[in-house]
Amino acid sequence: MRSYLDFEKPVAELEAKVEELRALQEEGDAIAIGEEIGRIEAKAAAALQELYGELTPWQKTQVARHPQRPHCVDYIAALIADFTPLAGDRKHGEDAAIVGGFGRFQGESVCVIGHEKGSDTESRLQHNFGMARPEGYRKAVRLMGMADRFDIPVIALIDTAGAYPGIGAEERGQAEAIARSTEACLEIGVPNVAVIIGEGGSGGAVAIATANRVIMLEHAIYSVISPEGAASILWRDTARAQDAAAAMKITAEDLLRLGVIDTIVPEPVGGAHREPAAAIATTGDALAAALAELRALDRATIARLRREKFTAIGRTLA
Repeated sequence: MRSYLDFEKPVAELEAKVEELRALQEEGDAIAIGEEIGRIEAKAAAALQELYGELTPWQKTQVARHPQRPHCVDYIAALIADFTPLAGDRKHGEDAAIVGGFGRFQGESVCVIGHEKGSDTESRLQHNFGMARPEGYRKAVRLMGMADRFDIPVIALIDTAGAYPGIGAEERGQAEAIARSTEACLEIGVPNVAVIIGEGGSGGAVAIATANRVIMLEHAIYSVISPEGAASILWRDTARAQDAAAAMKITAEDLLRLGVIDTIVPEPVGGAHREPAAAIATTGDALAAALAELRALDRATIARLRREKFTAIGRTLA
């Protein structure tokens, strides 16, 4: 069953009416009911178009977190052929919050690293809701090192509320692991492209998103802290998360204007969760275009341009 967000209530009511009429279609006047279904479907489509044409930053936050939005493993299944996952950081253990391995994207060997939130209770617990521990970031460093050694481009799929803040993670050096992963992103001589597919939260996202090209889906969000966290700090009131979301410039449009990201991938009307296959295919096209831009560059140039890109963020023009 489709899950609706709070602001989608008008569309939910119309689509529920369509389902009721379809159930009655065989019992009554099929032609008349069919015409009524078409009329209501058109009305629902118009309402959805209107809603998604003017989403607030907080509503985009809700869309980015939608439980039926395609996740990292969905993108890998659709875009990466012969994917072989690799596990462990060779120091402590495995962290399922970050999925990583090697495969082929449009015939080219690639390394894929991404946050996986899980799609049901069991898988969410298994993947720790996409919040990685130090061993996850150390696994990412290990895989980036392998990719660099064998001259294989890196694709990162970002979808996390942030790194896991538990005591065990802090004891094992969470901040240092995030810093090392960010450093590895900056230093490798192969092209790397990051895609914000849902939430891009704090250093937990930046640790694998420090890339030559940063692509962001239209209704994804990318921020140093969650709107709830910011509201708690600024106003000591998480109920003001909507105000925080509006002030933080977390949407793709704002971040493109500020130079934090490079490309916005349009989503189907109603968000990626309504038409996952179409959203994933469009993202694949954007990935292919980004990698093609970088393919002809030598290793030193790739690393230099990446460093220059990130040191330029935040500068004001005279």
